[in-house]
Amino acid sequence: MGKIIILGSEKGGVAKTTSTFNLAYALAKEGKKVLAVDFDSQANLSTCFGIEDTAAVPVTIGHLMMHRIEDEELPDASEYIQSRNGVDFIPSSIMLSVVEAKLRLEMGAERMLSGILEPLKERYDYILVDTCPSLGSLTINALSAADGVIITVNPQLLAMIGLQDFLKTVGKIRSRINPALQVEGILLTMCDARTNLCRVITEQVAETFQGQVRIFESRIPNTVKVGESVYYSQPLVEYAPESGACAAYQSLAKEVIADES
Repeated sequence: MGKIIILGSEKGGVAKTTSTFNLAYALAKEGKKVLAVDFDSQANLSTCFGIEDTAAVPVTIGHLMMHRIEDEELPDASEYIQSRNGVDFIPSSIMLSVVEAKLRLEMGAERMLSGILEPLKERYDYILVDTCPSLGSLTINALSAADGVIITVNPQLLAMIGLQDFLKTVGKIRSRINPALQVEGILLTMCDARTNLCRVITEQVAETFQGQVRIFESRIPNTVKVGESVYYSQPLVEYAPESGACAAYQSLAKEVIADES
């Protein structure tokens, strides 16, 4: 039985999507069967996988959510799961923003995504879900479906503030909706050890959460290679396998896998 892990953050611009993308391929390189789910109406993860026109995709996660809202049978998985170089994925589109509006009026709305992903757990070792940078109904849906959450944080003051709020939301979801939900850890991204601010915020995160929330030893460096790889719709393991960022994601994958042993 596979494990659903969401990558989340209240703040945007913290490398959440690129971390989902590259962790998926890093886990696949370790021999794991991985499904990546784009659960953001901006569909940036879908773009990473090479989809240029997300509006033209016939079945996205938004369509599946609408099926759930309307109590309709889901289509066969072959109609909505795509694959690229050993990693499967479910794309998104702007339709997900329509779903978000509808969720506010639905009974049991927070469990809609769970009904889609639970049947897929037997087919994958890991299901990684990229979420939108907010604490709205879509993120609540993702947290309600997840077994674990990786919180991405870049070493900036505002991101640190958002981390506190996100952890409070995770606690509420665990106590009220999904008692199985665990915080896998805090992933520090876009790190530039040469700057004083990076060092100060990194130390602050360690001091604040050490012993309470795990902080991954793997830290993702701030490098142009990440942006270049996204531009060419290639994971770092393909585009820049010798880069420090690629090594960091591979190390992160090993940390994630080690938790299951």
